Amino acid sequence: MFHVVLVEPEIPPNTGNIARLCAATNSKLHLIEPLGFSLDEKQLKRAGMDYWQQVDWQTWPNLEAFFAANGEARYFLFTTKTKTAYTDNQFQDGDYLIFGRETKGLPESLLAAHHERCLTIPMANPAARSLNLATSVGIVLYEAIRQAKLTP
Repeated sequence: MFHVVLVEPEIPPNTGNIARLCAATNSKLHLIEPLGFSLDEKQLKRAGMDYWQQVDWQTWPNLEAFFAANGEARYFLFTTKTKTAYTDNQFQDGDYLIFGRETKGLPESLLAAHHERCLTIPMANPAARSLNLATSVGIVLYEAIRQAKLTP
């Protein structure tokens, strides 16, 4: 099982879509507060449809609490601020895939402290700033599953 970690997500439909993806792949979803929405918002439930009951998910009050409980795990940070492609990494079952908020990404201090764990999704168009969060999670998660030879 892989772990998808969303740090301070802001857009309910993205989180709902990612929850659906986690349900389909038997991945655990971790939501790091503060969230930019209520967990009972209609948009969040609509995007996740009736999959929320099938999702193994947990909320954390902040990054410090998350790392205190999971700091020894293998984890990777996804950002546009590195040159190392996600395809250059060898993922393993149980890895934590950490994504930042839609408008700002992950905190600079976190990226600097763990630069060796930072990965990016290369884009052919240099004018494109970034991909949608749900799209990014889908790309990386399915590559990790493929590498680990797991069947979602």
